Amino acid sequence: MTERITADVAIVGGGTAGCSTALHLRRRDATVVLLERGMCGGQASGVNYGGVRQQGRDLAELPLARRSREMWGRLAEIVGSDCEFVASGHVKLARSDADMAELEAYREAVRPYGLELELLGRDDLRTRYPFLGDAAVGGSLCAEDGAANPRLVAPAFARAARAAGADIREHAPVTAIEHDGTRFTLRTASGIEVSAATLVNVAGAWGHAIAARFGESVPEGAKAPNMCVTEPVPYFMVPNFGVCGGGVYVRQIPRGNVIFGGGRGIADREGLRAYPVAAATLDGFRQTIALVPRLRHAQIIRTWTGIEGYMPDDLPVVGPSRTTPGLFHAFGFSGHGFQLGPAMGAVLCELILDGATPTPIAPFDIGRFAS
Repeated sequence: MTERITADVAIVGGGTAGCSTALHLRRRDATVVLLERGMCGGQASGVNYGGVRQQGRDLAELPLARRSREMWGRLAEIVGSDCEFVASGHVKLARSDADMAELEAYREAVRPYGLELELLGRDDLRTRYPFLGDAAVGGSLCAEDGAANPRLVAPAFARAARAAGADIREHAPVTAIEHDGTRFTLRTASGIEVSAATLVNVAGAWGHAIAARFGESVPEGAKAPNMCVTEPVPYFMVPNFGVCGGGVYVRQIPRGNVIFGGGRGIADREGLRAYPVAAATLDGFRQTIALVPRLRHAQIIRTWTGIEGYMPDDLPVVGPSRTTPGLFHAFGFSGHGFQLGPAMGAVLCELILDGATPTPIAPFDIGRFAS
């Protein structure tokens, strides 16, 4: 038997951005149904590295990242849990003089956005972080940045949204979406039919498929970042570290486990599965040991990955549809979406209910792929 539901807004996707959107809409009294194919936070929002990072972003993302960072600081107030968020600091390491020049230029570029970075030369870096190896010749510290537990964040937003009155349906894959010029009708494999005036497409690496239904084809690819965690070792690494040019990132949690990532796994978008790759794990560990030699004897106890949507310019698609009134997109976060998720919900709520947002999002318009 079909279960028919009418709401102001239907949301497809139960990641942090989708659940945050549901929460913000309910707190402004809009009726909301969220449909998630699996469990909330089961895809990219829940299987990433957990970095809450502003440093190193494209300048176009910084206003959104700055707004989101303010929300991370009061997450317990917003969703009832801090989700293990700690402002531990983030150090981007340089491995050459050219890297240091890049870090210095970036520090100057982000000052107008209110982001303060501290450059660290070789001696200062060794004094503060004596465990670093010779591969690092300098770095840039963003003291505001940090990390959180990605397995906790989207479920916390989902619980808060449910408590506020949102109708969140898990294990409800959407099989059909129609628009009659006024309202959207969504049907799920589990027999739910939703009618809504507004549709929010936050479907992650599958967001392009929903956009294509409405004549907006975009080249969203899929990647699977390869990640690992070690056994607990004595706690010594407070900030989390990345490197100029990418390649590897590493942090330690207070219970002692060291989380690091590097390279790519296998993303099977059609099969809804992702697989870590042993060669990528070993290469990532070699790079991590070069940066932090004392980890050479640590045992890896688990590897994992997940499917993330990537755009050719590494910027997400965010904003209203160019073809269909009432349709809003937020997908293709290209590995940058975890930190942005809380504010993304606030921005989408403003776009839907107010028709505009104070946070600049023009560079993310889906129209940039119209050609």
